[in-house]
Amino acid sequence: MHADHHEARPSLLARLVKHGLMALYHRHGWRAEGVVPEPRRFVIIAAPHTSNWDFPYFLGLTQDLGVKAHFIGKASLFRWPLGAFMRAMGGIAVDRSSSHNMVQQMVAEFARRDAFMLTIAPEGTRGHSAKWKTGFYQIALAAKVPMVVGMMDYGRRVGGLGPAIMPTGDYAADMAKVWDVYKDCTPKNPAGATKSLADILGS
Repeated sequence: MHADHHEARPSLLARLVKHGLMALYHRHGWRAEGVVPEPRRFVIIAAPHTSNWDFPYFLGLTQDLGVKAHFIGKASLFRWPLGAFMRAMGGIAVDRSSSHNMVQQMVAEFARRDAFMLTIAPEGTRGHSAKWKTGFYQIALAAKVPMVVGMMDYGRRVGGLGPAIMPTGDYAADMAKVWDVYKDCTPKNPAGATKSLADILGS
């Protein structure tokens, strides 16, 4: 395995974009809370996802915490001229022709890295969805890494990571632990957010 510090130095464009995101994050009054779990090998659950602002604010949060978070993108986004920029921002190209294939690709990424923090938005959309997609859980379970709750609380303008929750194979029980953390988090648009454990499970 190798660590993230072996990766190529981000391009000037990527560094400028990250600097701009940090400026936006601080200008809008956000601050980080808590500590980053160790070891830095986990799946970050990015929820609730109700606004286009969630992503830039979350990237600002990861910079604030000193975290290089990665995210999944379709392979076509990693072709020239965007490829180098997408990778520098933390993007991981995947073939999305099969959800099972996507899980295996991410398990392979965890296997080859000393540090890997993969961000996934399980709601998959800014609108209210019937239930969470389970890809994040399948990846964590197969890679034998914990899930870490990633929060952007618009009520307090505070973001953070934690706690780390190791998947047991009992999805409902594990999601109850996740919901216990999220239930007091205020999203940008509350009407479109997950409102209960039943929403997560789709029951």
